[in-house]
Amino acid sequence: MNLKIKKYTKDKIPDVLDFENRLREEENFWGWEINDAYIQTVEKSFDDSAFADSISLLAYDNNKVVGRIDSTMIASHFDGSKKAYLDWVCVIKSYRHLGIAQRLLETLREILKNNHIDTLIALTASNEEARRFYKNVPNSEMRDIGIWIDII
Repeated sequence: MNLKIKKYTKDKIPDVLDFENRLREEENFWGWEINDAYIQTVEKSFDDSAFADSISLLAYDNNKVVGRIDSTMIASHFDGSKKAYLDWVCVIKSYRHLGIAQRLLETLREILKNNHIDTLIALTASNEEARRFYKNVPNSEMRDIGIWIDII
């Protein structure tokens, strides 16, 4: 495997769409449709200043995306801290258990450290494979309980 970690930029959207389609070929339980509205929303996000603190990385093997990690930096007046939120990490099923998610996470942690962020907060997916992954992340511990609140 010839793994390369690259920043997700607007020109890489076709690579990510290919990745998302290949994800569905191996596991078809993803909660969103890859349609024109979705693609337009993603494209617009790269031109929207609200996404300036987003960090998204792609893991490539032989010019194909095989993994992805997405996060955003957050600042709070509560305690004057700057943290980051891990939104998503995913690797194509046939590439799992090869250290790709760990490499993505290591690269993200280095970027955050360089931005003076010392805490990364993540919600874990409710499947056992995700829980096993997060339990093995160095210098981490499970704390608190996550909740999703839909704004309607």
